[in-house]
Amino acid sequence: MTASESAISSRVAAIPESATLAVTAKAKAMKAAGEDVIAFAAGEPDFDTPTFIKDVAVEALRAGKTKYAPVPGTPELRQAICDKLERENGLEYTPSEIVVSCGAKHSLFNAVLTLVSEGDEVLIPAPYWVTYPEQVRFAGGVPVPVETKPGEGFRLRPEAVENAVRKGRTKLLILNSPCNPTGAVYDEATLKAVADILIANDVYVISDEIYEHLIYGGRKHVSIFGVAGMKERGVLVNGMSKAYAMTGWRIGYTAAPKAWTDAMKRLQSQSTSGITTFVQPAGAAALAGDQSDVEKMRTAFEKRRGVIIGRVKAIPLLDCTEPEGAFYLMVNVEKLIGKTVAGKKLTSATDLCLLMLDKIKVAAIPGEPFGAPDWVRFSYACSEDTIHKGFDRIARLLEDVT
Repeated sequence: MTASESAISSRVAAIPESATLAVTAKAKAMKAAGEDVIAFAAGEPDFDTPTFIKDVAVEALRAGKTKYAPVPGTPELRQAICDKLERENGLEYTPSEIVVSCGAKHSLFNAVLTLVSEGDEVLIPAPYWVTYPEQVRFAGGVPVPVETKPGEGFRLRPEAVENAVRKGRTKLLILNSPCNPTGAVYDEATLKAVADILIANDVYVISDEIYEHLIYGGRKHVSIFGVAGMKERGVLVNGMSKAYAMTGWRIGYTAAPKAWTDAMKRLQSQSTSGITTFVQPAGAAALAGDQSDVEKMRTAFEKRRGVIIGRVKAIPLLDCTEPEGAFYLMVNVEKLIGKTVAGKKLTSATDLCLLMLDKIKVAAIPGEPFGAPDWVRFSYACSEDTIHKGFDRIARLLEDVT
């Protein structure tokens, strides 16, 4: 170990690189080098931000909105968020209960650091987004995966929550609906049953609802904070990235009890301060403006979901669940583990993903970092032509299996 390496704090040294961002970056680097890479890795829409939103940001720049913004966000954006939460979710918050941050990941980080103390146990349904357990560990907490079953759509069962709770030790549940990576969506009855258990055991909740507008099959988004007694017991996390194709704009937000909001504001005041000033009027416009582009994107994703499921099920050694939301497909590769594919013996889903990237230039994310060994996550935030091209390659690769 070099002197510079030994100087790194143990807290930061323990943080692994995000598996999703690492694979996405490698795929982009290969593309930049001229290689014909098919990327199923990225967690971002392939659509452009709607023009009217971009126009508002340009106008804000021209109007000189380039100075520091208030730490929790401009009053106008926080009011637009409150209006959205009441209009779409039936939840009443005031601007003093809102903190705008540099994307939903930053919002989650603020919430976890605010609520989790050393040794606190945090329940996380598995498979989970790779960042949840790492943020909990950074805060000194203990992530506790709670198993979900593919035959039940990877939805968290209330009895599993009850069995995982430990009085005096369990502080928090992190809930994600629709879920990355599984696409699981929770109905009102399940959320009510989970909420009753949390209230009875004095457990709080962070609800990540970033994919709320990307739900399929006629299902509707339901927030756990619509259950009586829960709004005062948790942090709602959302943002602009998925619904409005604004991943690079970095606008996320929390809605929470004022005491928690004040704490998150203090934390953010010592890190990033307020987010970029001229993007905030555009964020407010996105929430208050024409939502037809959101529905167009949702419809396109739903169609692509059908295409990619069909391609997976046409390959005998693969299987998948049917996601109810978001834009990810979990593909079961268990039948390939222990087999030799194109001359390489596979011992894990990671082996398969490395082989696909090396041999056929197809990028997908192995399930191990999501708490899902023997699974691979494919993003269908890409064109139907890309889906077909990629699975043509995968089908050819899997013709050589012994």
